Order: sequence, then structure tokens, then C-alpha cells
Amino acid sequence: MSRRKGELSAGAIDRQWPHQVALHNLVSRRRYNEIEAFRADKDCPPLGHSVVYQDEWFHVYCFADEAHALVFSHRFGGEIFDPRERGRGHAWAQWKKGTAKPKRRG
Repeated sequence: MSRRKGELSAGAIDRQWPHQVALHNLVSRRRYNEIEAFRADKDCPPLGHSVVYQDEWFHVYCFADEAHALVFSHRFGGEIFDPRERGRGHAWAQWKKGTAKPKRRG
């Protein structure tokens, strides 16, 4: 997959906005204005990405602040998304839910 000059890579998004929430696409569409109002004053990338899990599509919203991601997930019924569970290569849109090993705290 190629990207345009100046476009943020998935890795850059994951580094700058590591706290991510997956929200079912139907909810994203139905509550679009409310979601955008919530994101308006938060440090969020202009675009997110989508993943598919068990034939259901989810839009992934990214946040720099973990507290914002948690409030967002509770308000809109989203699920915390670990970027390490995103597919690679031709399967980049696959959500491999539950495959990421717990992060070590030290």
C-alpha cells in the first residue's frame, strides 16, 4: 500500500496518538456529529482508519491522551484497540483481536 507525500504513516499515528478506540461503523455514522464535537478540542489526527473483525467494520479513533480515549469509549460504546492487533501486508484491515501480548510495565 502506498501513501501520498506528507501523509502520516500508520506507525507515525501509533506513536503520536497511541490510545485508540474501535467503534462499530454503524455507531460512527449514526453519531458522527456528536463524535466530531467530542474530538474537536482533543489532540486527534485528522483521519483514522478502519478494521474488520468477524465481518463487522469498525472505525478506529486515535487520541494522544489515554483519559480522552477512555471517556470516548464509555460515551460511545467503543472498545480499546491495540495497534499491535492490526493486520500486516495484504491483511492490513484485519483486526486480530486478543493477539497482542500484554505490555510490560517497568
